[in-house]
Amino acid sequence: MAFEVTFELKESDLEHFRDVMRKAQSGAESLSEASILTNAKSLSQDINVELPPFVTERIKKLETLVAMIEDAEWEIPAEERKDVLSALAYFSDPEDLVPDHIPVLGFLDDAIMIELVAEELKDDIEAFEEFCAYRAREEGRTGDATITRDEWLGAKRRELHSRMRNRRNTRRSGRRSMF
Repeated sequence: MAFEVTFELKESDLEHFRDVMRKAQSGAESLSEASILTNAKSLSQDINVELPPFVTERIKKLETLVAMIEDAEWEIPAEERKDVLSALAYFSDPEDLVPDHIPVLGFLDDAIMIELVAEELKDDIEAFEEFCAYRAREEGRTGDATITRDEWLGAKRRELHSRMRNRRNTRRSGRRSMF
């Protein structure tokens, strides 16, 4: 028997999550980028229990955020890199809002935070996923041998970085940020 729970987060609830994110970010200031990435990756790799689909879908989004930082060809711009790393810093604390060792519920706060962060970084994630799809599609193509892989990837990357920033700035105007 499945049991469904639906809830709504009000602005005061979101403010609570923003505060938690800011505390996690300040606590993670002493961590290196490598430590933040390792901690975020370990969240998904160290799960040894079956989780509800709501949580597993969000864990995949977390893996996308890590990939955005680690993908050397994406060359994520400095400001966006900082935001993604700030988001990932939350996952450096195993004793976050609900400790992860509590069955099923332990990852619920992580899933909520991932969803909030993914919504905040929606334009960045969409641009990165489009870049990855473009790269995969174009790698097998033959054609003008005078255009190098770096050139066609660079052109697409610049286009997507510009679009990402424009959309992000438009969406953020007049709205509270998670960061």
